[in-house]
Amino acid sequence: MDLLTSIRTRFSASRLFLCLASYLVLLSANSLTSAEDNPPQPMNVLFIAIDDLNHWVGHLGRNPQAKTPNIDRLAKRGVAFKHAYCAAPVCNPSRAALMSGMRPGTTGVYDNGQDWKPVIPVKATLTTQFLNTGYEVFGAGKIYHASVHRDGEWTSYFEDRRTRQKKLLAHPSAKDDGVGGIAFKPLVDDARLADEINVDHGIAQLEARHDKPFFLALGLHKPHMAWDVPKKFYDLFPLESIELPPTTEDDLSDVPAAGIAMAKPQGDHRKILKSGRWKEAIQGYLAAIAYCDAQVGRLLDGLDRSSYASNTMIVLWGDHGWHLGEKEHWRKFALWEESTRTPFIWVVPGVTTPDSTCERTVDLTSVYPTLCDLAGIPIPAHVEGKSIKSLLRNPQAFWDHPAITTWHRNNHAIRTERWRYIRYADCGEELYDHENDPYEWKNLANDSTQQATKRLLQSFLPERNAPELPRNRNDGE
Repeated sequence: MDLLTSIRTRFSASRLFLCLASYLVLLSANSLTSAEDNPPQPMNVLFIAIDDLNHWVGHLGRNPQAKTPNIDRLAKRGVAFKHAYCAAPVCNPSRAALMSGMRPGTTGVYDNGQDWKPVIPVKATLTTQFLNTGYEVFGAGKIYHASVHRDGEWTSYFEDRRTRQKKLLAHPSAKDDGVGGIAFKPLVDDARLADEINVDHGIAQLEARHDKPFFLALGLHKPHMAWDVPKKFYDLFPLESIELPPTTEDDLSDVPAAGIAMAKPQGDHRKILKSGRWKEAIQGYLAAIAYCDAQVGRLLDGLDRSSYASNTMIVLWGDHGWHLGEKEHWRKFALWEESTRTPFIWVVPGVTTPDSTCERTVDLTSVYPTLCDLAGIPIPAHVEGKSIKSLLRNPQAFWDHPAITTWHRNNHAIRTERWRYIRYADCGEELYDHENDPYEWKNLANDSTQQATKRLLQSFLPERNAPELPRNRNDGE
């Protein structure tokens, strides 16, 4: 090859290299511009709150009589927590803690009838954080206690009191039946309750076009009493097939006075035993759970039909548990397992793995920081709960935060994967080993071999125990 040919060859190769390099730079620039022009869209949030639903759901296995196919199919889509607990075993303080990120001992909201609004400013709430980040925030049903809500925390909040009253008046309240205050009564099958109306609204929001990401909070009232649901849900549980929960004789003999006072064994439980209608009460609760599950199924079907199915995270939670005779107790209002344990399910596209379960012990103060964490929203400094995003990614990840439940001032339960420790305001104590005693029948608080365990659990007791706010309503439920 002569010199001129060699130069021409090198020049052609150089031109080819420069053209290729220029093309790659241009392609890269276009890609960057495209990414900047079309950034990933924030995930929507479907936030499902359920009232008085304990751990009688299929995937938790506590009571095999329960029929919850829709809640169970949701659990199979993501991570189901086997040991999730409320911040307080009653509606108002549980929901106030979850929505504010502050525990009852911080706010002084310990019971129903205490007004949470003066101690929880609008700027502090979970929904406000999403509003301030550009989300549309919609609500329907019971999110706060008694469905109370404030302007400034929601884009809109659906209420249909006229329709709800009309429907309930057409079908007399189950409070006309039952035993004492434990109310259960089937309705005609065409009865249409408030939960269905609220789910209709939720489905309509999922069918609508949204130009912004949305946070849709839907609160279901059942299985809260009265257990007045259509008869077809009662028919799922023939009375002759009903089994009573496991109990033991003299269960309260080793429980301190403060615990016995909370249980009120001479109240509801004595009335139920005297009436001979224990199985009927359990049938009513199971029927109300099945009705609730059907509404969850309708909502999930609405999401699946929508254009938002692949870009919506879901969190389902129950506000606290419910006793049906365990430890000679009914309702909530106690610090034992049945009144504090709740269903807790997360489905987060790109984060959770389908059909996962987590054995770690968490409480519902985790909801606020976790939703913020997943949405890329800064977690406010006042929030006391811990984000569980690491457990959503890996349910077996290390976790050393116990669940903490508070019922009135300075009465606390500390729950780890193995232990439940209760200390009352008068220094009475209970300690249960769930590895060997899942129904909490043997109090080990005075066992000399367990004092080191007890001291460790005591180290997690909350330091803040604010005075109780005044009760301004007669609102026991």
